[in-house]
Amino acid sequence: MAEVHLTPPAMPTGKKRIAILTSGGDSPGMSAAVRAVVRQTLASECTAYAVYEGYQGLVDGGNMIKEMSWEDVRGWISEGGTLIGTARCKAFMERAGRLTAANNMIEKGIDALVVCGGDGSLTGADKFRAEWPSLMDELVSTGKRTKEEVKSHRHLNIVGLVGSIDNDLSGTDATIGCYSSLQRICQAIDYIDATAFSHQRAFVIEVMGRHCGWLALMAGVSCGADFIFIPEKPPSENWEAEMFSIVKKHREMGKRKTIIVVAEGAHDRQLNPVTAGMVKDLLSQKVGLDTRVTTLGHVQRGGPPCCYDRMLATLQGVEAVNAVLESTPETPSPVICIVENKIVRKPLLDAIAKTKEVAANIEKRDFAAAMRGRDAEFEEFLEAFNITTATDKAENMLLPKEKRMRVGIIHVGAPAGGMNAATRAAVAYCLVKGHTPVALYNGFPGLCRHHDDKPLGSVRELDWLDAESWASRGGSEIGTNRGLPSEDMEKTAYCFDKYKIDALFVVGGFEAFTAVSELRKARRDFDAFKIPMVVLPATVSNNVPGTEYSIGSDTCLNALIDYCDAIKQSASASRRRVFVVETQGGASGYIATIAGLSIGAVAVYTPEEGIHLNMLVEDIKFLKDQFAQDKGHARSGKIILRNEKASSTYTTEVVANIIKEESGGRFDSRFAVPGHVQQGGTPSPMDRVRAVRFGVKSLQYLESFYGKSKDEIANDPMSASVIGIRGARVKFSAMEKIEKDETDWKDRRPKDEFWMGLIDVVDTLSGRPKACRTPMPGSPAVTGSPVALGNGSAKSNGVAN
Repeated sequence: MAEVHLTPPAMPTGKKRIAILTSGGDSPGMSAAVRAVVRQTLASECTAYAVYEGYQGLVDGGNMIKEMSWEDVRGWISEGGTLIGTARCKAFMERAGRLTAANNMIEKGIDALVVCGGDGSLTGADKFRAEWPSLMDELVSTGKRTKEEVKSHRHLNIVGLVGSIDNDLSGTDATIGCYSSLQRICQAIDYIDATAFSHQRAFVIEVMGRHCGWLALMAGVSCGADFIFIPEKPPSENWEAEMFSIVKKHREMGKRKTIIVVAEGAHDRQLNPVTAGMVKDLLSQKVGLDTRVTTLGHVQRGGPPCCYDRMLATLQGVEAVNAVLESTPETPSPVICIVENKIVRKPLLDAIAKTKEVAANIEKRDFAAAMRGRDAEFEEFLEAFNITTATDKAENMLLPKEKRMRVGIIHVGAPAGGMNAATRAAVAYCLVKGHTPVALYNGFPGLCRHHDDKPLGSVRELDWLDAESWASRGGSEIGTNRGLPSEDMEKTAYCFDKYKIDALFVVGGFEAFTAVSELRKARRDFDAFKIPMVVLPATVSNNVPGTEYSIGSDTCLNALIDYCDAIKQSASASRRRVFVVETQGGASGYIATIAGLSIGAVAVYTPEEGIHLNMLVEDIKFLKDQFAQDKGHARSGKIILRNEKASSTYTTEVVANIIKEESGGRFDSRFAVPGHVQQGGTPSPMDRVRAVRFGVKSLQYLESFYGKSKDEIANDPMSASVIGIRGARVKFSAMEKIEKDETDWKDRRPKDEFWMGLIDVVDTLSGRPKACRTPMPGSPAVTGSPVALGNGSAKSNGVAN
C-alpha cells in the first residue's frame, strides 16, 4: 500500500500548534505537566497535541499524535507516571527516524515541541531542532513534501521540561518527580526505622541514582541516617574505619538503630563499586551488628505526585508554553528550571553539557569538580549532613572555649512540620562546635512560669541523644506556645540573664516574628536582649514576612491535597457534585491557592480578594455550563477551596448552600472542613531537609556575632534577622526593615505576597472566566501582586491574560 501524506492543516497567522511528549524514565508529575501544557496552549488560542509513547510515537505518527481537547486531560494532575506513555526509540537515534518524525509533524502542522524527560531525551530534542532545516530540505528534495508545505515550518521550537526522579540536571534545584520519589523513600525508611529500633538492628537502604546522589543525600538528611554513599563525593580512602567509628560512637551514646543509605551508583575514590551488600557484610562482620539490606527499587517511581511536584510541573508547563509563544528563530532552546523559589529559563544545551560534565568528572575521579557541577544547595546539604551526624565533641570541629555560646532554642506559635528537624540540626551543630544548646520549653509562657520548677524546669540543656530521633517527628518536642515575651518582658529578661543566653534561635510563625520584634525593641530597656537572634519561619500558613517559604507549609499542602484527592474521588463517583473545602492559612490565601493549583480546583477564595456576590453568581453560571457539557464524562466532580478568613459573611457552609440552592437540581453541593488535619503528621521531606539546611545556616549566622559587645550587637540591624528564601536566594534580612516596610500587621502577613498571580493560573487551567473575579460596581477594588511564583522573567508572569 502506497504511503499517504496529508497536506498540513492551515493555521491562522500567529497561532501555534504545540505538541508535548514524555520520554525516558517516568516520574510522578509528568501527567500534570501534560495537562498544564495542553490547557495553557488552548487558553492561548493555539492547538495542542500529545505524542503518545515518547519519540516512538513521533516516528510512528498517525493516531500516536493526537490533538487534545480541554476535557482530555481532566483529572490528570493527580495521576502518577505519564498517561501518554514513554518508550525507548532506537529509530529516533538515526537520521532516517528523525526524518520520518519531522514528516509526521508537518502532516499535523506542528511547529513546536515540548519534551518532558531526562538529559538523554532533551539532548535528542535539541539535536532534532538543530537538524530541522536540513530535514525540511531533504523532505522537499525527496519529493515527500512540497516547498509550499514546508514554507511555514522552517523553524521548530523546542522547550525542555526535566522529568527525573534522580534530580540530576545541573542548573535546577528540583526536577519533576524528585520530591515525590524522596517522599516514598523517606516513608519506607521511617517504617524501617521503627523495626530497626525495636531490634537494635542496622539497615542498609539502596536508593536510585546512578550518577547523582541527590536522593541518597536528601534521604540521609531527612531521616537522620548515620552514613551515606553518593557518586559525586565518595568517602575517604579510609572509609571503612570512618564508617565504623561513627556507627560505634552513635551506639555508645545510646542510639539503638543504624541507618546507612547507599546510592545505586556509589563507589569508592578509585571508582570501585560500593554496594549495599558490601556495607551489610562489613557492619555484620566488623562491628557485629544484626544487619539487613532493603533495596527500594521501582517503588521509588510509583504513586501520585506530591504537592510540590504537581505545582512544579504545572508552573513549568505554563512557562513552557509562554516560552514557545515568545521565541524567535534566534532564541536558543530553553529548559525550564527552578532556582530556590523561582521558575527560570536556561539554555538547554548549557544545562545538558554541565550535567554530562559531572559524570565525566566522576569518571576522571575529579570529585571536587563533580561537586561544583551540582548546585550550591547540594553542597550545603552535604555539609549540613556531615555536621549533624558528626559525633558529639568532634575534636576537629570544636571551637576554642572562649568562642563557645549558650544558644537558647525556642518554638513560638502553632505546631508546624519540620520544627523538630530544625531543632535537632541546631542541637547537633551546637554540640559539634562546643556550644551549649539550651531548650526553652513551651515558649515564652513556659520560660517565665516554669523555668525554676523542681525537679525539672522549662530551661534544659540538651544532649545529642535527646534530639537525635527528632528528624521525622511532627509537632514540637520542646513544646510551642502563642504567648509573647511582652506578657512579662521583665521576667523574660531575668531568665535570659539567669541562664546566660548568648544567642537566640526562634522557630515559629507570625508569633515568632512578633516575639523577636518585641525583643529587639526592648533592647533599650534590657541588656539581656542585646544578643544575636534569628527567626526560622515555621508555619503552615506561610505568612511570615521576609521569606517566600516557611517550614511546615509543604507538610500542610501534602496533607490537604491527600484530603482533597479523597473528596474529589467522592465527588467524581457521585458525578454531579461540588465540594467546597475550607483551608487554613489565617488571613493569607497561600495554602488555598497552591492547593488549588495542585488539585485542579475550579476556584479559590482568598482573604486578599474576599468573596463578593457577583463572584458567586458568575461561579454558579460557570458550574452550570461545566456540568451541562459533562455528557457521559467521568471524573466530573468539582472542588472549590475557600480560605478560612476569605469572608465573615460567606462562610464555607453558606457558599455550599448557595451553590446547591442555585443549581436548580442540576448538581449537588457539599462542604468539608479538614481543620487541624492540615498540620500534618510526619513532616514532608522538603520541610525536613530545608529545616536542617536553614537550622545549620542560622547557627552559623549567630556565631558570626562572636566578639562583639552588647552595644555593638544592639546597634547592628542585622543582629535580629529572619532567614528565608527571597527570589532565587536564601538570605538573612534585618527584622527592623521588614517590620517597617514589608509587614501588614493588621492581617498578619507580608504586604507583597509573591504568589498572588498564581490565582490567575488556577483560573486559566480550570477554565474559570475572568468575570468570576470582577467585583460588582461599588465593591472594593481587587489588588494583588502581578508576579507569579517562580517566574524569572520581568516581562511575563506565566499567566494567560
